[in-house]
Amino acid sequence: MEVTITVNGTAHTLDLEPRQLLVHVIREQLRLTGTHIGCDSTSCGACTVLYDGTPVKSCTLFGVQADGVEITTVEGLLTAAGLDPMQAAFKEHHGLQCGYCTPGMMLVGKALIEENTSPSDDEVRTAISGNICRCTGYMNIVTAIQAAAAATTDAPANA
Repeated sequence: MEVTITVNGTAHTLDLEPRQLLVHVIREQLRLTGTHIGCDSTSCGACTVLYDGTPVKSCTLFGVQADGVEITTVEGLLTAAGLDPMQAAFKEHHGLQCGYCTPGMMLVGKALIEENTSPSDDEVRTAISGNICRCTGYMNIVTAIQAAAAATTDAPANA
């Protein structure tokens, strides 16, 4: 089935098997390996992407369901100017250890601060509750997301 999916601002017309999962389309056909495969059962959130701005677990969707949709992967956070505030905050505040959950956490955080520019600890923890980190106690992840929110709020409008 032919579909057109826009990933990180670039339209891709692909011939997909109707049963092919979005996570496999992203990793295998588009070669964007920042989207990780962790559990294939929606439990871990390692495969999280933004689907028209909403965090979704790409192991739960078929690639054909993304026809006409804007997908953002962790690779899409990087800009010509450098790291996105979310990436910079994760780096600065040690919001990662092994890094396996990090792409999904960053994308969930990015979606959260689009809606809430000053999230509380509880609001961040609720937002990331569908993403499992096996290395940290989540404290630095929460701090990083809040720091990214503050940096985004403090940034000039044309930055």
